[in-house]
Amino acid sequence: MSISAAQVKQLRDMTGAGMMDCKAALAETNGDMEAAVDWLRAKGIAKADKKAGRTAAEGLIGVAGNATSAVVVEVNSETDFVARAEGFQEIVRNVAAVALEVGGETEAVAVANYPGSDKSVVDAIKDAVGTIGENLSFRRSAKLSVSSGAVATYVHNAVADNLGKLGVLVAVETTGNADAARAFGKQVAMHVAATNPLALTAEEVDPAAVAREKAIFTEQARESGKPENIIEKMVEGRLRKFYEEVVLLKQAFVLNPDLTVEAALKAAEKEIGAPAKVTGFLRFALGEGIEKEETDFAAEVAAAVKK
Repeated sequence: MSISAAQVKQLRDMTGAGMMDCKAALAETNGDMEAAVDWLRAKGIAKADKKAGRTAAEGLIGVAGNATSAVVVEVNSETDFVARAEGFQEIVRNVAAVALEVGGETEAVAVANYPGSDKSVVDAIKDAVGTIGENLSFRRSAKLSVSSGAVATYVHNAVADNLGKLGVLVAVETTGNADAARAFGKQVAMHVAATNPLALTAEEVDPAAVAREKAIFTEQARESGKPENIIEKMVEGRLRKFYEEVVLLKQAFVLNPDLTVEAALKAAEKEIGAPAKVTGFLRFALGEGIEKEETDFAAEVAAAVKK
């Protein structure tokens, strides 16, 4: 039977085993998740303890870059205490370095060699679980590149160089001064950290999100009792406002709200010395999308006393 990437990820999250091992286990057990866990445990690949079953929603975002590329990665731990330890921070730095070298795609980084080891990134992190004493996981990575210009990096509230809870990349394509392009790109990255835009341009906004907003605006406009042609114009105006709020280039620039980001870029071209274009951005916030376990501390203590 065909094994999906989602099944492999689920088994990996449950056991901490490597991607290839998880795929083999699912193939051997015809996709039966519980049987696959037992198969891994029987092989000594997954530990019998439940570290790998605990939610890892803390950790760090790391960034790394060179002249024309940059990457952002997320490595999770269970507690912020571990995230502040030098050993864990070194893991995140190494994962970022690997991502920069192999192209940034999460799957490629996961199976790439971990620095100074003959093991993959995910297997090296799995080995670190025993040393650090918490469930750890490499969650994701991504890369931006330009043919000429710069990719700026920014970490908000950094706990160490290039490490923190929120990381942003902004790519600025230009034949002008790369240092000036990087400096402006960092300003835009700070803006992205603050505003969390949905897309770079209006055309790139998810059509489903636009349809949802349009439906809401239409319903609100109809309540006014105005004719359909007026309602249509009202909806168009509200959609323009929506784009101004969620599209990066249309947003009021945080560092100078009198300008949009697009206008600020135009002004920055004087310093850059050539036409410039923001070609992409990435924003990783630690733990976004991870469902954290809600625990009852009193219940946990009572259960421990009964054992």
